[in-house]
Amino acid sequence: MARASFAHLYSYLRPHRGRLFLGIFSLFVTNGLGVVIPWLIKGAIDDLGHNLRYQGVLFYALAILALATVMGLIRVWSRVLLFSIGRRVEFDLKEKIFSHLLRMSPTYFAQNPVGDLINRATSDVENVRRLLGFAILSIINTLFAYLLTLPVMLSLDWSLTLLCLLVYPLMFGAVWLFSDRLRNEQIAVQQGLDRLSSLIQEDMGGISLIKVYAQEDNERRAFDTKNDELLRANLSLALSRNIIFPLLGGLASGSLLVLLWAGGPRLAEGSLSLGAFAALAIYIERLVFPTALLGFTITTYQRGQVSIDRVESILSVPPTIVEAPDAVPLGHSEGAIAVRNLSYRFTGSERPALDRVTFEVAAGESVAIVGTIGSGKSTLANALPRLLEIEPGQVFLDGIDVVSLKLNDLRQAIAYVPQESFLFSTSVAENIRYGRPTATDAEVVAAARQARIHEEIDIFPRGYQTLVGERGITLSGGQRQRVALARAFLMDAPVLVLDDALSSVDNQTAEEILDRLEDQQRTLILITHRLSAAAACDRVLVMERGQIVEGGSHTELLRRGGAYRQLWDQQELEKAVS
Repeated sequence: MARASFAHLYSYLRPHRGRLFLGIFSLFVTNGLGVVIPWLIKGAIDDLGHNLRYQGVLFYALAILALATVMGLIRVWSRVLLFSIGRRVEFDLKEKIFSHLLRMSPTYFAQNPVGDLINRATSDVENVRRLLGFAILSIINTLFAYLLTLPVMLSLDWSLTLLCLLVYPLMFGAVWLFSDRLRNEQIAVQQGLDRLSSLIQEDMGGISLIKVYAQEDNERRAFDTKNDELLRANLSLALSRNIIFPLLGGLASGSLLVLLWAGGPRLAEGSLSLGAFAALAIYIERLVFPTALLGFTITTYQRGQVSIDRVESILSVPPTIVEAPDAVPLGHSEGAIAVRNLSYRFTGSERPALDRVTFEVAAGESVAIVGTIGSGKSTLANALPRLLEIEPGQVFLDGIDVVSLKLNDLRQAIAYVPQESFLFSTSVAENIRYGRPTATDAEVVAAARQARIHEEIDIFPRGYQTLVGERGITLSGGQRQRVALARAFLMDAPVLVLDDALSSVDNQTAEEILDRLEDQQRTLILITHRLSAAAACDRVLVMERGQIVEGGSHTELLRRGGAYRQLWDQQELEKAVS
């Protein structure tokens, strides 16, 4: 096993080392008793040749029965202990992976398919559990079987024992030859499962789009291709397993044939007692099973090693957005925002998404940010609550560098509604209450009224307890946006950032929502393509190619006749044509 895998295994087992040592000790006792019982059988058989009386036979029988009973109980206990360690490690790993993923930035999930991550957190963790349960138990059991059994066999007849074990180097050679092949085939299976899981997850999420464009046949063909690749990988793995397992079993059983072939003449000439011959046969049989089981152990080990690498590839990626060790609490916030020379470039991009952006928003002021698609508006919105990793000294809240603030405090102070209004597959009330789980029903209703969605929720079959389905599929686009707005309103944060969050809402409703926001005197940063909504804000900032090229009130910008005026005239022309 690779040194890195050993290190990871040790880190997984360390919290459970007490159970592990107890389980290993119980396996040692079990194997020790397994050596004693054949020795008693040897004594009973040899004594039978010397007129052993009934009392002697009864003694041997009761002793063997007692030891076999104790051995069986301890074996069951050891298996329970060791298998439970695998389950506990599985529990620990799933919690560790989930906690780690919660700390990762949104860009990480944009670069890694969700289906792949789910497969690693479930299927691969199960493989690690099997490695720590079955494989470790099997390896330890085999080790103890050899260490305790071989000395006794050698003491009975060393030459015959060595002769019977001549086939074992062939078995270990076969194991060595097949190990790399099994590992590569297991990697192919896991990668095929990843691709298939990602396709299923993606298609189930985009099922409406698939049906709108009548692409069921194309998606079915894509699924068939990936499913066929997985089938071929599984068949290749199965072929290797079906070669190695019978081969190991056959070689292991060959040692019994050697014993019969070489031990028979010694029995006849009297140089080997019948009891010793029987004991050797039982000892060899004790070694046959764990040795033949090496094939299953190797497969489980290879799966586990591949899965450890895949799990650690998640855990080894550090979160890009971390809270500074000396982060300070925010306390009461007025909501004043200052951005100074903010620059940001996505990995692999030739030009910066944000290029020395500078502006200030006073507490309680409403500022609209407009511009063409790709001008950097959403990137700016993501930078404010540190959903992107930005450099210190670029974004300030109430004069405090956001990088030096506690992340939870910062994000509690900035209620952010992104372009895609994500809803969880629970009730409307729980979706609105998500930012403040302790909010009362009255507060939920008040937030819904402010978002102009209460009247529609009220006529739902179950009102606020209506389930919205996965990603809010049972609601219209405008309803999803307003539920997301209600969720942000309920947080009562001093800063509200709306990234095109009114795009699916009609003009009149949008104006009513914005009017209510003005009454609350909270800082508003409105990113929008609807210039009529921008016109209602105190100031408008215009972005182009990651830079702010204009700023001022709606009236001032129209008078200047610059980029904003061009956007305004274009939108007015589109209205007239439509």
